[in-house]
Amino acid sequence: MDMNIVCLDLEGVLVPEIWIAFAEETGIPELKRTTRDEPDYDKLMKYRINILKEHGLGLKEIQDTIAKIDPMPGAKEFLDELRAMTQVIIISDTFTQFAGPLMKKLGYPTIFCNSLEVAEDGEITGFKMRIENSKLTTVKALQSIGYQTIASGDSHNDLGMIKASKAGFLFRSTEEIKKEYPELPAFETYDELMDAIKKAL
Repeated sequence: MDMNIVCLDLEGVLVPEIWIAFAEETGIPELKRTTRDEPDYDKLMKYRINILKEHGLGLKEIQDTIAKIDPMPGAKEFLDELRAMTQVIIISDTFTQFAGPLMKKLGYPTIFCNSLEVAEDGEITGFKMRIENSKLTTVKALQSIGYQTIASGDSHNDLGMIKASKAGFLFRSTEEIKKEYPELPAFETYDELMDAIKKAL
């Protein structure tokens, strides 16, 4: 039997973008920037932390917004069906402090993500990346212990793991990314993605 692991991005693939939801909730348009707009994640997070500081917003406010976010329609069913046939890991640049409530709604899949540094008063003071270039590095590590990976994501920071996998797919990506990487199959629905993954397994 093939030793496959499907590696999925979280935001934009299974759940809506957390920062966009928070930007809408707070009315701070600058927080709408995501890795689709700013490929340099380090730069993006420092920018976000500064805006939070300016507005006096902390972890609690973001978690209050996250509590209201539901997975995308069909995401849990897609994940359940996928996990019934193969191993699945969600590899995300989000943070454990954000992901928890969403994992509950998705039936507690395995997630590898990063961690925020939070002061006692709830101010987000920094962040700790689990490892440099975490998605690609994680996929390569899985391959080094005998797994074949199949990967899907929507953003710049997913391209490394998508291209390094035996099969990789864009899912609900931007027109720019699709144009830039015409060789990558791009899907809009869970049914299409499921069919492609089944063929690759």
